[in-house]
Amino acid sequence: MICPYCGNPEQKVLDSRPAREGEAIRRRRECVRCERRFTTFEEYEMPRLFVVKRGGGREEFDRNKILNSMLIACRKRPISIDVLRTAADHVERDLRHQLIEEITSTEIGERVLAELRGLDTVAYVRFASVYRDFETLEDFREVIERLGDRTKTDHHITEEVGSK
Repeated sequence: MICPYCGNPEQKVLDSRPAREGEAIRRRRECVRCERRFTTFEEYEMPRLFVVKRGGGREEFDRNKILNSMLIACRKRPISIDVLRTAADHVERDLRHQLIEEITSTEIGERVLAELRGLDTVAYVRFASVYRDFETLEDFREVIERLGDRTKTDHHITEEVGSK
């Protein structure tokens, strides 16, 4: 680490504390030569994760692509950006905990759908229509019927548990 002002490699650490929800350490430093202060962040290096696209191409995983696609699906829906960031974090964390180097875009899409299903059914259908490449009204009808069946099952289970 060198001073960003004078390039001196020697500095002293004045303060250290957790940052980014415990995923990094924030350090306040002072250069021993110019005495200017600056902040650094230390975080662990994540292994690289590659996405295998439907066409066979590969690209490095980008959490922002997940977040952006969720933002589009949730446009004009009552879901905060913080909730979507958390959902994108869940998807990324689950993928990285698998300790694999490659994952298909299909698997990522399914995980995003699972997150959206719990947040908003309209956003879920919007995302599914693009992700699964709907071409007919019947495609929409099938997904909506499955959502309705799932909601009825969940409601029935909730009623049974509540009555016991």
